[in-house]
Amino acid sequence: MKMNESFENVICKHDIEAVVIGTSSGGISALEKILPVLPKDYSIPIIIVQHISTDAGGYLLNHFKRICVLDVCEVADLEPIIAGKIFFAPPGYHLMIEPNKTFSLCVGEKISYSRPSIDVLFSTAANVYKSHLLGIILTGANYDGTAGAKQIKQNGGLIIAQSPETAEAACMPESVITSGHCDAIASLEAMASLLKKIG
Repeated sequence: MKMNESFENVICKHDIEAVVIGTSSGGISALEKILPVLPKDYSIPIIIVQHISTDAGGYLLNHFKRICVLDVCEVADLEPIIAGKIFFAPPGYHLMIEPNKTFSLCVGEKISYSRPSIDVLFSTAANVYKSHLLGIILTGANYDGTAGAKQIKQNGGLIIAQSPETAEAACMPESVITSGHCDAIASLEAMASLLKKIG
């Protein structure tokens, strides 16, 4: 289950068209080790649900704009998904991927105590990108993302979980690993290296 060269070969053969990332407690620190590594000419959209309070203001967006060379934005309703851009779900909204590869936002019930929900993003992305989707589960203190990871796997996509011993909150990656819907377990540094290779 540990990420190795053979898994990197597998993931390259999948012709990844989008990467979805889900994280919660400790996620900002985890993302700091991945997103700034991606180069300016990166060719894959990175779509992220980070559980964050609605009263956080623009902290998340402004922070990653400062430290990333890629364009970083907060998703707007009906916005097209553009390659080589980092998209964050806005606080307080579920983020969905539409069949025409645009975003939609909704204020529905919280799922796994969360809105935005990782499960919502992962499930809708799985239905659109099928085997061309990579899902990544990072640190978090609940179970959001496990059902979405299952959907990604059922549609032929791939899932990587952060190694629980390196996670600030191990519950989220452990849940996905225990569920059996995980292709590889990796450190943040290994994930960053892999993302550079496939993009």
